[in-house]
Amino acid sequence: MEVQGQNKFHKGRCFCADKGVDVVSPKNIEKLEIIPPSPSCGKQEIIVTLKSTERKCMNPESRFTQYLIKRALEKMAQQ
Repeated sequence: MEVQGQNKFHKGRCFCADKGVDVVSPKNIEKLEIIPPSPSCGKQEIIVTLKSTERKCMNPESRFTQYLIKRALEKMAQQ
């Protein structure tokens, strides 16, 4: 059972071990997660789930990731 708002990643550490990838094929992205800094991980993490169910950490500073975040926020604003 998962409680909404509960961190479903490793307790006490960041999910992304390194800076992440700069680009993935947009047509392969199933889901985008933006995880804000927290007491257990002091950095913002951007994680994409691909249609193959593979999860990848995105480099939050890459232009492509910034574009993905902007598009996701625009989409949310329209709903």
